[in-house]
Amino acid sequence: MNATSASAIRTVHVPLGERAYDILIGPGLIVRAGAEIASRLKGRKAAVITDENVAPLYLKALVASLDEAGIASAAVVLPAGEKTKSFEHLITACDKVLEARVERNDYVIALGGGVIGDLSGFAAGIVRRGVRFVQVPTSLLSQVDSSVGGKTGINSRHGKNLIGVFHQPDLVLADTDVLNSLSAREFRAGYAEVAKYGLIDKPDFFAWLEANWKAVFAGGSARIEAIAASCQAKADVVVADERENGQRALLNLGHTFGHALEAATAYDSSRLVHGEGVSIGMVLAHEFSARMNLASPDDARRVERHLKEVGLPTRMSDIPGELPPAETLMDAIAQDKNGKLTFILTRGVGQSFVADDVPAFEVISFLQEKHA
Repeated sequence: MNATSASAIRTVHVPLGERAYDILIGPGLIVRAGAEIASRLKGRKAAVITDENVAPLYLKALVASLDEAGIASAAVVLPAGEKTKSFEHLITACDKVLEARVERNDYVIALGGGVIGDLSGFAAGIVRRGVRFVQVPTSLLSQVDSSVGGKTGINSRHGKNLIGVFHQPDLVLADTDVLNSLSAREFRAGYAEVAKYGLIDKPDFFAWLEANWKAVFAGGSARIEAIAASCQAKADVVVADERENGQRALLNLGHTFGHALEAATAYDSSRLVHGEGVSIGMVLAHEFSARMNLASPDDARRVERHLKEVGLPTRMSDIPGELPPAETLMDAIAQDKNGKLTFILTRGVGQSFVADDVPAFEVISFLQEKHA
């Protein structure tokens, strides 16, 4: 990494006491990963968990960086896609970590998007009752969301992310160069999570995105700024409510509806990926808030207008293929909320809040209307 690249690195600190860690954001971090890890952590062995799509692109460079820093590594390459977040692949990952003789002061390194990060973090949290964990997120979505905060897990037939543990990373290396290899669809899906932080409680950031989204998509300093602002926003929420007992639930804006839509498509990425579900879900959350007379319909229209402008789906009808009836979506929502109808609603752009005991009949009526 040259001096210009080094000067572009932004650091977001997550102050969680003895579990505190840094998020480094900028170009060239994969080729510096070994040096960054070695300067912060004591272990000298690592299991690198990645997938079949990412491995050909970045695994060789990461392993070379680890070798140069004196860190012995073993690679675990799993299938790509949401269906990898399963017990079957979790067992494979745990077995491979143990085969690599990774001890508690060594580390599991997640090289990939949200699926790999979630599964790898879960494995790191349970192997030997917890080993160190480093995130090297390779998608925009994972750089601004899933790599930060310590929520790890896999999916169940009962719903998404229902089995897992809280296991904070020891370091996050968000290499912005890797985002250039993403498809336009993958980048847009990640951008939904960036927009989410503005819609939660940062209306000025959302307005900045409305004005600067093309520069964010183009790369450079605007992209680094957007990622750093997103990571800082998530870090602030995580520090205030690490284990989601209260305000951390705000990070689920759009996710209650979005997770139900993902389940309805059987996690088929050809039809819907996570960020697209969140995009539709955030529009639905704003529209439902307007229906409940909590916010102006103009806010919902503004949110939809921006997400549509960047190329994201905003309606259930944008999802290819048929969806199950509204009643089935409602069942998924009830499971996603652990049987309680708690939603993240809004009083306007950047004014989200946790709404407890939302009337079920209002939700089902709303879903029937939007499903038509």
